[in-house]
Amino acid sequence: MLTPFMENHEFNLIKRLLGRLEYNIKTTADQKVISAIRHTTWTRVMEMFPAMTEEQKRFFDRIPTLNRAEEFHAYLSELESCVTAFPQVTEQQLKKLYPKIKKLKLPPLSELDFRFLTYIGWADISTNKLFIVYNLDGKMTGIEGRFTPTNKKGVCCLCNKHEEVAFVTAQTKAKGPALDHFGRVGNYMCIDSAKCNQNITDVSQLERFMKDVLN
Repeated sequence: MLTPFMENHEFNLIKRLLGRLEYNIKTTADQKVISAIRHTTWTRVMEMFPAMTEEQKRFFDRIPTLNRAEEFHAYLSELESCVTAFPQVTEQQLKKLYPKIKKLKLPPLSELDFRFLTYIGWADISTNKLFIVYNLDGKMTGIEGRFTPTNKKGVCCLCNKHEEVAFVTAQTKAKGPALDHFGRVGNYMCIDSAKCNQNITDVSQLERFMKDVLN
């Protein structure tokens, strides 16, 4: 068994790529097209891990050989075991990230599967606040923002998927083009952080938003 080496968003991307490959194998008759899609899928995955080990390379080299549904299912099960879990945090550690909030509503940590988290996110509907905790540049970091429900689906800035979103604004002391005249940064985000963690395939927008808030 491979030692875990990929993060949740990387797992999500590979899962999405394999899903597209499986779909094309089922629906495309032209074997040349299928062969090209196999190669493209394999290439995209290989480019994600430029410093991979020989064992990891052998694992990914199996991608072009996948054909039947049960083979994809078995491969995805193995892929899950390669995911590095989000760092375990305690309620006390979360409270320390928000020292100014005396009655911080906390997420149900015991119910979370830390393997499939890119960030810990939760909403407090009593205060209309959304909290995000992420391991930013090697340091566990928390931000908060006020959310305004849209009561409709839209594109989340973090996962880039069409889900139920809210407009989230966070106060910052920084100055820049991303801010409004009240010194806030805002964007549309999934109100359901669990779905967002299932969808996210790139952390660049998450990190950019957090840095806009913190800097």
